[in-house]
Amino acid sequence: MLKRALLWAIGAATAAGVAIAAAAGNGFRDVLDTPALKSQLASRALLNGLASAGQRIVAVGQRGHILYSDDGGENWTQAEVPLSSDLVAVAFAGEKSGWTVGHDGVVLRSTDAGAAWTRQLDGRSAGALMLDYYTREAKPGDGRLAAALDEAKKFAAQGAENPLLDVWFESETNGIAVGAFGLALRTRDGGASWEPMLHVIDNPKALHLYAVRGIAGDIYIAGEQGLLLKLDRASGEFRALELPYKGTLFGIVGNERAVLVHGLRGTALRSTDGGRSWQPVETRLQVGLTGSTADRDGRIVVVSQAGHILVSSDDGASFKAAKVERPIPAAAVIATGKDSVVVAGPRGVQSQTLQ
Repeated sequence: MLKRALLWAIGAATAAGVAIAAAAGNGFRDVLDTPALKSQLASRALLNGLASAGQRIVAVGQRGHILYSDDGGENWTQAEVPLSSDLVAVAFAGEKSGWTVGHDGVVLRSTDAGAAWTRQLDGRSAGALMLDYYTREAKPGDGRLAAALDEAKKFAAQGAENPLLDVWFESETNGIAVGAFGLALRTRDGGASWEPMLHVIDNPKALHLYAVRGIAGDIYIAGEQGLLLKLDRASGEFRALELPYKGTLFGIVGNERAVLVHGLRGTALRSTDGGRSWQPVETRLQVGLTGSTADRDGRIVVVSQAGHILVSSDDGASFKAAKVERPIPAAAVIATGKDSVVVAGPRGVQSQTLQ
């Protein structure tokens, strides 16, 4: 399964909605109103996202499970979470402030390095928020805002069924969350309030947005059908970049020298000129590349849905496959030491040594 593929993100959300509807007749509560249950098996179940909170590692996944480890991924403690929606991605700005997003349009925040979380937004309120914003902002003759208002009406009518698939924070106040059908929100106050971004994103087909990252002062958003957007800070708009690839992109990673995007069928593309041109990178894989990270030595690490771990020591120009003793299907990866990473996926979390 792919971390951010439609089957995993949208299909699972739909199945969850059906289950909720069926359960409602028996007196069960919506997952948005049901705190995540504690489970001794949480570290072995589906986990989709990883992030660092200082020396702590935080993992998020199904049924609202959030785990944290203070020993490099050897032992995990389950956090307090106010809902049971599946969580897809997590990001921290500094050692204490973190955000996670997922199905049902959920946004949660932690101020204690991931030990406890509070709700900032969910899909039941996000649609109304978007509709209110564009109703106020839309002006006669402004086609872009009018189109955004039409999209906001669709989101409002659909309620909580659309997932957020990634989140990234530039600072403790400024952040972006992106998701299915072009869903995109930003905050300038740490998530106390959110505003829609439909009108500033060059995505007329409302394609799914799977990743958002800041690389060397630039901000990129990646999605399906080869969609890659870069923020033009002068205009405040995300403009589409031309890529020699029209398949789905799952991740973005890089440094001040290069940007790498990766996705289906082992695809990796690299730019050394801020996204103006892109060159394919040989990975020798035909499976989805679902997660990536940069370690403290500057190496780029990319993982696959089949458990491969690829390592680059030349800013993504070339990759070598690491020897993995116990490979697991991967959705996310994070570096934990000079030659070690933690991988998360359908079978939970596992520490791996890079050889």
